[in-house]
Amino acid sequence: MELREIAKNLYEAVVEAGEHALQVQISPRTWNSKESLDVDSRGVDSALVTSAVDDNVLRFLHAQIESIAPFDGYWEEVGSDRHPGGRYWSVGKVDGAVNFTRNLAEWTLTVSLFELNETGQAYPILGIVHAPALQTTYLAARKQGAIRIRPSKVGLKREPVVPSMTQHLRGSVVSFGMSYFPEESKQAIATVASMAGLPADIKRMGPTSLDLCKVADGTYDAYFEPSLHNWDIPAVSAGSIVVWESGASLRQWDGSEIDWYQKNNILATNGLLTDELQAYLAL
Repeated sequence: MELREIAKNLYEAVVEAGEHALQVQISPRTWNSKESLDVDSRGVDSALVTSAVDDNVLRFLHAQIESIAPFDGYWEEVGSDRHPGGRYWSVGKVDGAVNFTRNLAEWTLTVSLFELNETGQAYPILGIVHAPALQTTYLAARKQGAIRIRPSKVGLKREPVVPSMTQHLRGSVVSFGMSYFPEESKQAIATVASMAGLPADIKRMGPTSLDLCKVADGTYDAYFEPSLHNWDIPAVSAGSIVVWESGASLRQWDGSEIDWYQKNNILATNGLLTDELQAYLAL
C-alpha cells in the first residue's frame, strides 16, 4: 500500500479518535460512551481524565494501524530491535495535555511513521497532526508535500502547506516551547530574552506538534524549544515531516540533523531565518 493511501485511511481513524477525545474535553465526566470515570463531589481529576483519553486513543489507533499497515511494529516498543529498512509507527498521547485539561483548543493527536536507512538512521516518512478542537489536520508524506485539512462552507478544504517568506527576525512572529524541568525552562527563557524587541511577537501556546505545523503553514516564522525528550518523539516526528514537506527547515540548534535516538534542541524556521536565529540560541 502506498504512503498516500495509508495516510488517507489513517487520517480518518485519527479524526474519529479526535472526536471521542474532544467529547471528553467538553464533558470530562465520561471518557467514552461505555465507561465512566470514577469522580467524587469535588470534581474531575484532570490527570485521570487525560490518562483515560490517552489509553483509549492509543488502543483505538493501534487497532486501526494493525488493520491498515502494521509494518514492523511501534517505535516506542521495539527499542534496540529496530533494523535497517524497517518501518515503525509512533503514536502519541495527547500533545498539549495542560491545554486539554484547561479547556484550551490547542492540543493534538499525532501519528508518524519512521523508516530506517541502511545505516540505521531514522527518518519520519509520514505524519498526521490532528487538532480536534480546531477542526484542523496537517498531513504529510515523503516526497508528496504537506496539506492542511479544515472545514469550509462547501465541505472539507484541502490546501497546500507553505511557509512564510519573512526574511528577517525583526518584525517576525516567533513561537517557543518550554520544559517541565526548571533548568531547561530557564534555557528557553534566556533565549527569548536575548532576542526581545526584534520579533513583532514571541508567542507561547503549544503544543510542539502544532507549533511546528504553524511554522510550516506560515502562521509563525520560527519555533524553537530546548531539550525535547524521548517521550516527545511522537509529536515532534509527526510535526517534523509536515515542516520538511512544506519546504520549511527543522534542525538542532547547532545546525545538525535531528537525532531520534537522543535529546534534541530544535529550531524550525521558514528556511530564511535559520542563520539569524541561531545566533540567539542559548547553547
